[in-house]
Amino acid sequence: MTTYVALLRAINLGPKNKVPMAELTKIFAAARCSDVRTYIQSGNVVFCASPTIASALRGDLQRRIRKQFDLEVPVVLRTVDEMKAVLRENPYAKRSGMENSTGVMFLADLPAPERVKSLDPKRSPGDEYVVKGREIYLWLPNGFGRSKLRNAYFDSKLTTVSTARNWRTVLKLTEMAISI
Repeated sequence: MTTYVALLRAINLGPKNKVPMAELTKIFAAARCSDVRTYIQSGNVVFCASPTIASALRGDLQRRIRKQFDLEVPVVLRTVDEMKAVLRENPYAKRSGMENSTGVMFLADLPAPERVKSLDPKRSPGDEYVVKGREIYLWLPNGFGRSKLRNAYFDSKLTTVSTARNWRTVLKLTEMAISI
């Protein structure tokens, strides 16, 4: 069994896409995941599964959520080792105030190098980003809400699905995954 983190995009944000965490836990259990734990109400799930189950899990979870809640919810998965690497690789880790200004955008797929080169580094003045593998590290000193570095931009440019988490959430999810 391997420990994973599932990051669901855009659930329980405001009045849209309501998915109770107790029901989400049941969906993961029905998909043959064990030790299922959620963190806050915004679609963060830590669980264990065999690699065989995990290989088909993204699509399986999306189908189950669609069937039960009539919602299209993208799901991005990372292993506990991949989450540890995210912590190690943060290019903004030594900046003052980094916990309040840093986030990570998790990509479902590895973007093609030419797609990464097509990104506009000046898209959101004052904000910065670094693409490393399937993660985009964000430096947003003016806050997430004011940034133009959003899912829709990266998804369209990189032709994949993304979901973002602030640094505190990344830390907590990694801690939870390590403790299973």
